[in-house]
Amino acid sequence: MSLKAQDTTLVRHTRLDSMQYIKDVVIYGTKPYREVIPAQILSGKRLEGLNSHSIADAIRYFAGVQLKDYGGVGGIKTVDMRSMGTNHMGVFYDGIQLGNAQNGQIDLGRYSLDNIEEISLYNGQKSDIFQSARDYGSAGTVYIRTRHPRFTDGKRDNLNVTMRTGSFGLANPSLRWEHKFNRHVSLAFNTEYTYATGQYHFRYRKRFSDGVIAWDTTAVRHNGDIGALRIETSVFGVFTDGRWQAKAYYYDSRRGIPGAIVNNVWHNAQRQWDRNFFVQGTFQKRVNDRYELMVNGKYAHDYMRYLNPDTTLMYINNRFYQDEAYVSTAHKYTLLTDWDVNLGVDYQWNYLNSTLPNFSYPTRHTALTVLATSYTWRRIKAQASLLYTHVTDLYTSRSAGVVLGHHTRHMDRWTPAIFMSYQPWQEHDLNFRAYYKRIFRMPTFNDLYYTDIGNASLRPEYATQYNVGVVYQIQNEEGFLSNLRVSADAYYNEVTDKIVAVPKGTGQYRWMMMNIGLVKIKGVDATARAAVRLPLELNADVNLSYTYQRAQDYTNPADDQDGGTYRGQIAYVPWHSGSVTAHMGWRAADLNYSFIYVGERYHNSANIRANHEQPWYTHDISASYRFNLGKLKLRVTAEVNNLFNQSYDVIQNYPMPGRNYKLILKFDL
Repeated sequence: MSLKAQDTTLVRHTRLDSMQYIKDVVIYGTKPYREVIPAQILSGKRLEGLNSHSIADAIRYFAGVQLKDYGGVGGIKTVDMRSMGTNHMGVFYDGIQLGNAQNGQIDLGRYSLDNIEEISLYNGQKSDIFQSARDYGSAGTVYIRTRHPRFTDGKRDNLNVTMRTGSFGLANPSLRWEHKFNRHVSLAFNTEYTYATGQYHFRYRKRFSDGVIAWDTTAVRHNGDIGALRIETSVFGVFTDGRWQAKAYYYDSRRGIPGAIVNNVWHNAQRQWDRNFFVQGTFQKRVNDRYELMVNGKYAHDYMRYLNPDTTLMYINNRFYQDEAYVSTAHKYTLLTDWDVNLGVDYQWNYLNSTLPNFSYPTRHTALTVLATSYTWRRIKAQASLLYTHVTDLYTSRSAGVVLGHHTRHMDRWTPAIFMSYQPWQEHDLNFRAYYKRIFRMPTFNDLYYTDIGNASLRPEYATQYNVGVVYQIQNEEGFLSNLRVSADAYYNEVTDKIVAVPKGTGQYRWMMMNIGLVKIKGVDATARAAVRLPLELNADVNLSYTYQRAQDYTNPADDQDGGTYRGQIAYVPWHSGSVTAHMGWRAADLNYSFIYVGERYHNSANIRANHEQPWYTHDISASYRFNLGKLKLRVTAEVNNLFNQSYDVIQNYPMPGRNYKLILKFDL
């Protein structure tokens, strides 16, 4: 690192003043790398300019991610990382995991970007070892950080009002209020309401195997309406060598489930109601130069009602109630200057109740303990962890309403992980990295205990990951190119004892969950980012991501004949996918463009022509302008999504919207 001083001026001083003053100091140097495996991050203007309504819409721009989107504003959206399955991905909201013991899937469509400051994605696990034991328990993690209050000098309150309107009958007002009680404590309150009819035109075309078009029509998507209210309050505190945060979250929605377009059925009547509530808190303090403490706690209650009034199929009116309690402590100790250790201990309790007949009413107690260490020697950084998991399930077996018995099931597992990175030259920001991790996911309550389908003998589903990669970065204080970052990773994953549904007996509609799956995944993720300075006060940046994946089903070698599933690309995983985002700014104006491409894939592991899905792509564009009216700051944004009106399905028979529009007004005071 070099030091450059300009216009150095000595100031006359007295005997009591031993300091000499220099007028201007500029320091140049390479930012030291801290993480063994750097994250993919969306924040700031890039996050704001993605034309995304929910977190799920934003995450699809990350390399190695597949999004399952069932269409429309209210459609359920889940994310899969490197084809290991949605349940292998942990989602953390302000440092504490979002849970769903019933089916293991987090609907990211419930979380708006209005209150989000940063989204980061880690393959394997987060590189900072000072984490709870739960942070080590997933094959990959997404960290969502909400906005923290920031106040200019003299201000004690910030107010932001946003209004979105556009296609599908969208009305989406939101309000954020921030208040500073004193230097140490501040509050943030955010509420949002989303209403949409969910109606949009789509094109439905069917071809026979010989290529002849069976039908080609345009219809309107129905029963995709949504009304959702989200309320969120956070209190932030800082003190000497520490901080704390408390949060309360409430979400209430009712939505239609438009269903699949099959057998010439265009209307579905299914409905779903959700109420989600949680309170959580975190406390962190540096006790001394060597020891740091973190404590997390959470309680959550979720309600879900599903109604299918169509008696020609099967009348269903089920209600589910989930409760979760969680507490964790993490203790980091610095043994030497470059050697840290962390001990984390977590406890989690889950309970599920339902109106289903012969329900098992399962309760799960989970205890996790992790011992992790991080060591840096010159330009080599290494991290290792060993996670111990103990699970106890309590459930009741019933038949025809008669209790057959009360059961207890125990499970103990040890899972390791090793991460390393190496920077060959100090003067160049070039890093090589590699990691190995073995982890598992417990069967969900639905997998184990769902009436007449669950299998209480299921084993955990394991994921084994190997990764090697490289990242290179250039940062310039002056000149045309201000920042360049490129990265590439090659990986091999195996998912064993995969939990799949198989036919039970001779009944066509009777299924059971079984451990018979094996998936082998080979892939490459590549990303690039460049930011440039242009004349006339223009600035621009572009971000590219590309993923190649070969994810094959190795479950049954006997199923290797034509039309079989053995070694077939698993459902909905494309061989090639990628995205481009670009931004250009000039004074108070911004222009954003984004492009997503998903290549050909199959909707079944039987890779035959009848199961083939065509590639799809979308272009989105937005323009915004900021201006002031006295003390009021305004921002106007106009968006056009799916600019070229591409007809496509992310999930077969769930048509996505064509070209649509959005107008956004933001007021800051």
